[in-house]
Amino acid sequence: MNFIESYRVPEQGTFFLSERIKEGFPVHKTSVMKRCISVLLCMFLAAALCGCSSATYDPNVTYFRIHIRANSNAETDQSVKYDVRDEVVAYLTPKLRDAAEFETAVSVVSGELRSIERVAESVLTREGFRYGARAAVREEDFPTRKYGDLVLPAGRYRALVVELGDGTGDNWWCVAYPPLCFGGAGKTVVRSKIAEIVRNWFNPEEDCQQKVS
Repeated sequence: MNFIESYRVPEQGTFFLSERIKEGFPVHKTSVMKRCISVLLCMFLAAALCGCSSATYDPNVTYFRIHIRANSNAETDQSVKYDVRDEVVAYLTPKLRDAAEFETAVSVVSGELRSIERVAESVLTREGFRYGARAAVREEDFPTRKYGDLVLPAGRYRALVVELGDGTGDNWWCVAYPPLCFGGAGKTVVRSKIAEIVRNWFNPEEDCQQKVS
C-alpha cells in the first residue's frame, strides 16, 4: 500500500495507521490530527516561502545592493564567503526590517560598517583564515545580473561591498533594499522560525523539518 490510511476501531475509540497496525502501535486521534494539521501547515508555509522570494525589476525603484567578494576563486575562499554571507545577512536582517525607504536603508547600513567588518572577520578567524574584511557603501557600475526571478539591468548602483582579503574572487550579491531576496541564509532563518512555530503548537518536529527543508 503506497499511502497511509487511517480509520477508527469503534470498540476501542482509537485511530490507527494501517502501516502500523501490523506492528501493534495504536496512534490516538489527537496525535494523528496534530500531525496531519502540522504537515499541511508546513506545506502551506513552504509554498508561501517559495513565492515570497520572487520579484521583478521596477525602473521606478532605487535599488540598494549588497556584494560580498571572496579573496579568490579558490574553493576554500569561495566556501568561507558563504559562511560570511550567512552571518552578515543574519546581522543586517533585523536592522533593515523597518527600513521603508532607500535612504533609510543606506543610512542604517552605513552606520554599521565597522560592525559588519567585525562580523565578517570573526567568521574568517573562526574558520582559520588570516586575511581580514573591509566594508564600504559606494556607487559602482555593475553588469546585468539575475537573482531568481529578479533581473537588474547593467548600470550604476549604490551598494554595500564587503571585500574579504584581496577581494578578487567571485562575489555573492543580493538586494538590501527593497529587501527582495536576502536569499540562501534568509530562507534558512525563515525555515527555522517555521519549524519553531510548529514545534510550539503541534510538536511534530520530525515531520515539519522534512516538509520544509
